[in-house]
Amino acid sequence: MPPVLAPVPPARHLLRAKDLADSRYFEPLAVADLARAARLSPAHFSREFRRAFGESPHQYLMTRRLERAATLLRTTDRSVADICLSVGLEGVGSFTTSFRRMFGLSPTAYRASFPPAADRALVPTCVLRVYGRPQHRTFREDTSSGTP
Repeated sequence: MPPVLAPVPPARHLLRAKDLADSRYFEPLAVADLARAARLSPAHFSREFRRAFGESPHQYLMTRRLERAATLLRTTDRSVADICLSVGLEGVGSFTTSFRRMFGLSPTAYRASFPPAADRALVPTCVLRVYGRPQHRTFREDTSSGTP
């Protein structure tokens, strides 16, 4: 006799949609795409998502996009328009309005409130290791005499 599988809790299906929004926020995702990932109808999905996570799927996706945009504004010198498009938003005007509503500043003012990205440029560890090595070695094999 085959084992009886326990039913999957509905919240588990919602997590699939949430994971999709988190990993592909920069793509043109619609509520229907998220509902498909959760294997629910769009209307039922929207109700259940709001009940489980406290905000609509659209609000959740917009929050992820704006948070990523804020990170890019703090850590890069890319233009506001480029950042807007790279996080999956289509218009700079609506991006600026949404950003101001969430962070209380325009994207440009938000960026200006942090040190320039070039001041915090990260150098890869491999580069640090190469330049951190001693220039003059003291190992025996480095001597020209060949005697141990």
